[in-house]
Amino acid sequence: MKPTENSSKNKANSNWTFLTNHLHVILCLHRDHQTTVRNLALSIGITERSIQRILNELTDANVISRTRQGRQNSYSIDYKYRLRHQLEKNHNIGELLELLAE
Repeated sequence: MKPTENSSKNKANSNWTFLTNHLHVILCLHRDHQTTVRNLALSIGITERSIQRILNELTDANVISRTRQGRQNSYSIDYKYRLRHQLEKNHNIGELLELLAE
């Protein structure tokens, strides 16, 4: 394969990631539990509306809990929450975050 073919092929495949936006939100909250919706959206590269939807889904599933502190929210992650897919059900959020630690 010519170098230019390989380069264009890599560019075509560069708009997806291995991790979901839900995990991106959890990862950002793990790093800063008082981050804002706006900062989450900027960090992850999705809309604030999408962030709100994900936060609500994670809260409804009891993966995270939200506490109001003045004008800002603070988030807590249930690190013992079991992953939901059949292939990873024997692991929890804490183990996954440990793997992704910087």
